[in-house]
Amino acid sequence: MGLFTGKGRAHLAGHKDLTMHGEIAQCPVGDTIAIPLVDGTATDFEVLVKEGDHVKIGSLLAVRKSMYVPLYASVSGVVKGVEKRMHATKRQQNHIIIANDHLDEKIKVIDIKDPDHMTQENIVDAIKQLGIVGMGGSGFPTYKKYEGVKDVDTIIINGVECEPYITSDYHEMMLQTKALFDGAEFFRKAASAKCAIIAIKVGKPELYARLQAMAKSYEHISVTQVPDVYPMGWERLLIETVTKRTYDRLPSEAHVIVDNAASAISLSNGIRSGMPVIERLVTVSGNGIKYPTNIRVRVGTPVHEIIEAIGGYIADGEGYVLAGGPMMGRSITNDQFVISEYMNAITVLKKQEEHTFACLKCGECTLHCPMHLQPVRIMQAEKANDSDLLGKLDVMRCVECGMCSYICPSKIEVTDFVAKGKRRYGLILRRKKA
Repeated sequence: MGLFTGKGRAHLAGHKDLTMHGEIAQCPVGDTIAIPLVDGTATDFEVLVKEGDHVKIGSLLAVRKSMYVPLYASVSGVVKGVEKRMHATKRQQNHIIIANDHLDEKIKVIDIKDPDHMTQENIVDAIKQLGIVGMGGSGFPTYKKYEGVKDVDTIIINGVECEPYITSDYHEMMLQTKALFDGAEFFRKAASAKCAIIAIKVGKPELYARLQAMAKSYEHISVTQVPDVYPMGWERLLIETVTKRTYDRLPSEAHVIVDNAASAISLSNGIRSGMPVIERLVTVSGNGIKYPTNIRVRVGTPVHEIIEAIGGYIADGEGYVLAGGPMMGRSITNDQFVISEYMNAITVLKKQEEHTFACLKCGECTLHCPMHLQPVRIMQAEKANDSDLLGKLDVMRCVECGMCSYICPSKIEVTDFVAKGKRRYGLILRRKKA
């Protein structure tokens, strides 16, 4: 069984041609912006502003209590209060509402006089104060990877973008190549690592040539191409492919830290401008959208405004909206949720009737699971409410990549059942700790 075509990986139809070569659109900034008080699934934020306060772009709005995560205003204007709104977590969550005055007044988050001669400690603090997160969809606070870092010799910049439809990182790497390398160098220095490696998929000759040319100016940064398989963007598989190393729990065990390409670009821009992430390049694509487009969007913009700005749906009520890509994205009941700084894609797919069949016991889901789990047995345990079996089957190791549903010949949404089992067992573990 080959390393790149065997267990745990498969080539997917990418549909990236829909947005790979089109122009970048700019979404009009609306009269109202909503900043979610959410970090991943955590909602323990202390709000630092009140109704009636005037804020500028870069004003600190809230800070997470259990782990320092700052949230900043992406527009200038007046705070209207905190409201419950639909969120990409598929739940109603608190949002800080700002009435945009369209003046775009700004205030710096940090002010670094000599960015090219920062200490390791200064860089880590800048990552923290800028609120840099995993911008490939995870939203994990990046500074946590670098606090007290030891024995890391390699930084991998993940530009793989292995999900179908998504091309936002591709365009950012093409448009902001210098910032990509600059950010990679900041990350390398933050870990005192020997090298940084920018990884992209094969089949992108223009990007590869551009990156190779830029790499000549950086002694410690190189570029590599990885196979066009899913889930190559998953850090465990990416580390194994690039470095031939494995690990148990954390990438640092393999002496590696992985950061997203957009995170590197944002770090460079943030250190040199003093401003946090206030906008994202988002791929809006799929067979349910009239004009698939990459569009630059202010953080806190509702998805329905974005879709309206690029021409709308193919037909109202005949598609469903995913926050993210088709493999790991979440299907949301409406398009009222807003763009967060870590969100890189909105996928709109036509509704299709899928006829499911009884499990064939073919073993394809187990064969293709990148974590070497038994998804069909986990699904059966979830259906039976068997929490003990969920634990024995190691359900918490599932990364919800969607491969088991994609590969299932019976069209069973195996991933949904596994995710439910993971939530069930995770709740049990939290209760035990409490």
